Amino acid sequence: MDNRTGFSDSTDIISGSSGVSYAGTTLELPNVSALNRLSETLESILLEPANSFSDAKIILSGGREIPVHRCILSGRSPFFKNKFCDKNVKLKMKELGCDYEIGYESLICALKYIYSGKIMGLPKDICACVDEECSHEACRPAVDFMVELVYAFHIFQIPEMVALWQRRLLDILDKASADDILVILSVANTCGQSCEELLSKCINILVKSNVDFVTLDKALPEQIVKQIIDSRFNLGLDKPGSNSFPDKHVKRVHRALDSDDVELVTMLLREGHTSLDGSCALHYAVAYADAKTTTELLDLALADVNHKNSRGYSVLHVAAMRKEPNIIVSLLTKGARPTDPTPDGRKALQISKRLTRAIDYYKSTEEGRECSKGRLCIEILEQAERRNPLLGEASASLAMAGDDLRVKLLYLENRVALASLLFPTEAKVAMEIAQVDGTCEFTLESVYSQNLANAQLTMDLNDAPFLIKEEHLARLTALSKTVELGKRFFPRCSEVLNKIVDTQEVDEWKRKNTTPEEQELKKQKYSQVQEALNKAYTEDKQEFDRSNAISSSSSSTSTSAVVNPRTSQFTFGN
Repeated sequence: MDNRTGFSDSTDIISGSSGVSYAGTTLELPNVSALNRLSETLESILLEPANSFSDAKIILSGGREIPVHRCILSGRSPFFKNKFCDKNVKLKMKELGCDYEIGYESLICALKYIYSGKIMGLPKDICACVDEECSHEACRPAVDFMVELVYAFHIFQIPEMVALWQRRLLDILDKASADDILVILSVANTCGQSCEELLSKCINILVKSNVDFVTLDKALPEQIVKQIIDSRFNLGLDKPGSNSFPDKHVKRVHRALDSDDVELVTMLLREGHTSLDGSCALHYAVAYADAKTTTELLDLALADVNHKNSRGYSVLHVAAMRKEPNIIVSLLTKGARPTDPTPDGRKALQISKRLTRAIDYYKSTEEGRECSKGRLCIEILEQAERRNPLLGEASASLAMAGDDLRVKLLYLENRVALASLLFPTEAKVAMEIAQVDGTCEFTLESVYSQNLANAQLTMDLNDAPFLIKEEHLARLTALSKTVELGKRFFPRCSEVLNKIVDTQEVDEWKRKNTTPEEQELKKQKYSQVQEALNKAYTEDKQEFDRSNAISSSSSSTSTSAVVNPRTSQFTFGN
């Protein structure tokens, strides 16, 4: 039986048909409840692969595997019948759907239909964003899920389901943002004739939208962009030579940014034909260039960080759409205003919330699981809206260290190393902005080496003068900025670190140990500190998780479970 007919029959039976006419005779259909049980049994085979004798696997881009059954997939889909004809037992989703990435939840939904014939609705936990004011009918998680399903059924050659999900997308087009329409249009174009109506309506919406030429050009095929621009001309919405189209000088600046060549950008600006604001170069870099390129462009101090493009979007709005936390922090530290709205009244925080799935945001952190970018962006923007000042001193312990720069350096090294282990994503953001990678790590071994070089043979190494070099000052500045950024944008992470680090007696770091016994005693105490650190962190993490489950307010949570002494060795000054 043709698989498409089978799908239609199963839907009709379950919906309540009592019989079917064949050759002038009415045949009684099987009991509907029996068919439902059969459908549920087949679905359970997919959902419980350990007990179902699966003989093939579909591998997603992240490496996650879904055990499947070749006989079922081959019988229900011409696509899988062709793929499994050579006894292939492992199919990589990245190779099957090379034009668009299909997520795990969407793929499971598609496979459920193939196995059971059941038509599913939108799963609320997957298709809801973080914004509590959103109806979730057309926010980005819902759009992504439906678009992925359309593409999956297109790939699997199941046309009736392509038509069904296309209809559902058509129903929400008037509620979706223009940027989400770009995503829908791109996939509709890939699906070709089966999504012609969806493609046509998306084009009509974009013709009347304020989406600029650069955004269209980056998101869509050339022929689609031309069709949209020509339609705008015909309707009198755009004219050749208007500000909607970049001139040749602006294009040269954008091409330089595509190559991450900030030096070339600087040279082009010297020619005087355009400026960073005039070319919206910062908007372009934030949207499409490497994060490091954006930082270098900001360091030129030639652009208004709050300048708005032709759509009325600030650079921070664009950064929120890209969901890159280090770019957002870079802009905020340069004076970007988080409260500036878009023409339709959205702030960067709301943009970020509408793009982030609630299930990812609220999911309890697992051992070794890093905080998602979406969640981190939301937390950073929420903290920025509170306008907490950038704290000058890194902590009480650092203040207690006084003028002893050696002790300050050792303290900062330990604190940042600890942050990297407990809060890897947050620490990485702060360290990248502070440019820690360009400095030399300060370790206890370097102190001993310098003391040995400066001490006479009869002098106690601990009495030898420690010489502060330029490289030490650069490291001190970078680490201090890292801690300050952490306190500003990740206050809860800093509170955990304060409990662990600042309760230690800094005076003991300064003690001059002159005997091996005292050195051994310090090592033993350090081991005890590590145990206390792990216990304190676990308790704090549990408290934060309980708080997150109750409150909708954002809090920064850790993503690593315990300190791994193999990856970082904390040091104590002598």
